Amino acid sequence: MFKCDSRLEQFKKKMEISIENFQKELAGIRAGRASTSLLEPLRVDAYGTQTPMSHIGTISSPDSRTLTINVWDKGLVKFTEKAIRDSGIGLNPIIEGQLIRIPIPPLSEEGRKDLAKLAAKYAEETKIALRNIRREAMDFIKSLEKSSEISEDEMHKLSDNTQNMIDEFSKQTDSFLAKKHSDITCV
Repeated sequence: MFKCDSRLEQFKKKMEISIENFQKELAGIRAGRASTSLLEPLRVDAYGTQTPMSHIGTISSPDSRTLTINVWDKGLVKFTEKAIRDSGIGLNPIIEGQLIRIPIPPLSEEGRKDLAKLAAKYAEETKIALRNIRREAMDFIKSLEKSSEISEDEMHKLSDNTQNMIDEFSKQTDSFLAKKHSDITCV
């Protein structure tokens, strides 16, 4: 049974990672307000290596419509600006010495709809990942029953527990999506 418990914990950990990744993807979707999490997923080509934005300089939000990055190495200012412009998030940075100021423009209605669709796409991808993990876990549980390592009753109990976990993670996904959708449409 120990083999089974540790393996099921691995499946649960995979589900938690899927939810964490979903939250990071949602954080990268701007909702009209300045949020430092908008820039965190971006990478800068620094000295031939793709470096996270947070390793290039200090990211801050002085007000609800502006982000700033105080780049530590003056030689990386242009690369940082390029990474922001090429990111596809629709921001136009302004260089002021080693400080990059990024005004956050208000979203149009069409832009809001596009971002809501993107958030829904991320949610669906997360649910697909959860279903794949469930399938893998169920196959594992059935293989244990087939090899007589667990009884049929134990198989049904483990299957029910796995399904309950999936249901809980799906509810979390829906909850995070609803919150992000509210942020996008009610700004």
